[in-house]
Amino acid sequence: MTVVRQRKGTKATEVPEVCLSQEKNWKLNGKLLPGGKLWKKLSLIIGGIIGISLGILTSAYVATLHENDLWFSNIQEVEREISFRTECGLYYSYYKQMLQAPSIQLGLHGLIYDNKTESMRTINILERMNVYQEVFLGVLYRIFHIKTFLEPVYFYIYTLFGLQAVYVAALYVTSWLLSGTWLSGVLAAFWYITNRIDTTRVEFTIPLRENWALPFFAVQVAAITFLLRPHLRPLHERLTLLAVFISTFLFSLAWQFNQFMLLIQALVLFTLDCLDLLPKGKVTWIYMIQVASLLLVCLLQFFNSMIVGSLLVSFNLSTLLARKLQNNLKTGGLFARLGKLFLHVLLVLCLTFLVNKFIKRVLNLESDEHIFKFLKAKFGFGAKRDFDANLYLCEEAFGLLPFDTFSRLSGTLVFYSYLLVLFVMAITAAAVAVHNLSGSANIKSMDKPQKCTMLLKPGAAYNLVHTILFGLLALSTMRMKYLWTSHICVFAASGLCSSDMWGMILRLVHLYTPQRVSVIRYLTPILILLYLCYKFWPGMMAELSELREFYDPDTVELMNWIKSNTPKKAVIAGSMQLLAGVKLCTGRILTNHPHYEDKSLRERTKEVYQIYARRSPEDIHQILRSFGTDFVILEDSICYERRHSRGCRLRDLLDLANGHTMDGPGGNDPDLKPSPYPRFCEEIKRNLPSYTMYFAKVFQNKTFHVYKLTRHKKTP
Repeated sequence: MTVVRQRKGTKATEVPEVCLSQEKNWKLNGKLLPGGKLWKKLSLIIGGIIGISLGILTSAYVATLHENDLWFSNIQEVEREISFRTECGLYYSYYKQMLQAPSIQLGLHGLIYDNKTESMRTINILERMNVYQEVFLGVLYRIFHIKTFLEPVYFYIYTLFGLQAVYVAALYVTSWLLSGTWLSGVLAAFWYITNRIDTTRVEFTIPLRENWALPFFAVQVAAITFLLRPHLRPLHERLTLLAVFISTFLFSLAWQFNQFMLLIQALVLFTLDCLDLLPKGKVTWIYMIQVASLLLVCLLQFFNSMIVGSLLVSFNLSTLLARKLQNNLKTGGLFARLGKLFLHVLLVLCLTFLVNKFIKRVLNLESDEHIFKFLKAKFGFGAKRDFDANLYLCEEAFGLLPFDTFSRLSGTLVFYSYLLVLFVMAITAAAVAVHNLSGSANIKSMDKPQKCTMLLKPGAAYNLVHTILFGLLALSTMRMKYLWTSHICVFAASGLCSSDMWGMILRLVHLYTPQRVSVIRYLTPILILLYLCYKFWPGMMAELSELREFYDPDTVELMNWIKSNTPKKAVIAGSMQLLAGVKLCTGRILTNHPHYEDKSLRERTKEVYQIYARRSPEDIHQILRSFGTDFVILEDSICYERRHSRGCRLRDLLDLANGHTMDGPGGNDPDLKPSPYPRFCEEIKRNLPSYTMYFAKVFQNKTFHVYKLTRHKKTP
């Protein structure tokens, strides 16, 4: 078991206090102060420098926390690799494989024709997994001879920490664009850092795909926010579209869940387009960019059929087709428009369903069925005993967002601010939508007070619906909260610094003056920033001075034993989380692994996991040998699991899938029957002849038990 313990003989170091001074250079009431264009350029330069500085400071901050938490610079190479848990270790192993190959060409060939990740199979890693980033870093490391001044692992993790600078800078820019002042970006960045527990997990899950993808997604949202500004020059619009395309493509290339995140974004655009809150032409461009990015990724992933059969491709094509079929969608009065919108939505949904079914039928696509099984089971429509669905449902990361998340966010005032801004913006958006649908007189003819109250900028409208839909996703699935919580910081900060929002509030209470708006929009974020510095600065300094170290002697002992005592072509079976580390640390061949996006692999994993079920030794031996297994690793933490409650332990999921009653106190469904065999992982430790004729114990410590499979049945 891995623990992080206090370092021995090491005193905490004091970090000098850094006092950040803020330049009060901004506009008053939307008009430039004397100095004109010079002042505007100066403000832009100062804001840009502050944004870049905050990004770099965030990157250095999370890198320091990672070093302090693990003492990464002092531990062995095998310990560094073990610290990349579960699928993180699997992804990093391909970076290591690229570096160890005799040449770049042979490294690529080894990934395209890989026979070590899944035993008795040759698979294309570049097709199956999103690992182009590891390939790219491996190529860079070799071409520029970076090994002369930086170890491979540091080049890798520093790249990820460097992307955090891009992430924070993108959040900063988005907030600045929405509010019109870079002070909003400062507040968004501060909130992102002070809510680090809920906004990122990069320092302890470095190679995770989302840590590569989310910075590019934030850049894309910033580019879309800029694109939706009215009266853009043609050159600026073309450059912004290029930025949207590049960021969408990189996001899609980096994460296997790209299609689902982009589908939610497409729903945001669809909703706003239906309500006349976004310009139709720009929405069409974004639809096309999404599809083009996915198809380009599909091409790079050797025509991965899961991408072609994604709901996003079907939805975007259906939306564009439905537009052509319904030319008069945006004419008529309120009730006529609502009726047309209902038919339009129905047509788009039906077309999406038909197109998606057709594509999947033609391609015989089943790779993503586990996701829909999970969704149906989550909302009570799926099979209650489906092993794949329950494997997700029983993990906390795929459960509902815990309530304590909101208490933590409230402690920094970001959640209270977010609710205020969300309420005001939602009311405004509803009023503008009703006005648009009712076919009222043109907004341009309204007097100035009404115009300020009713007008909603396209960028603000997009970010409003974006935060609502991704908020619903986060509430339903905790693992996806990082897409929402970072945007909470942006949305709340931009609202508090928005002259439009404060102007509307002050008009409603009949206290509006331009001077009051200016004072409130700048004073509010400054007071919050002072509060954050006062409350969290001491804690952050204490956190930076707390030094611990990585400690997992049992896993280190296991990996060293495997490297020293098993053939290089040995096939090893076990839990998919552990086997990812086995591949990274030892290079041995695996029976299964944590990248769960393939149907045949899911079936294989369920079969291998029978080692924790109630099955006979003959059955287990036959199953494992069918995958070419030479050694099997049993983990006490799984066999005697206590982390999950009854019904969610891995052994319970296997019992239910096998039709057997679960052990321990509690009821069982009447159709379940007791197994005629004891639990394999427990009974094998008794060294009975019926087990030793198939399995010979070759290694044991407090956590792991390794058995070698006999190739031929022995006589008792």
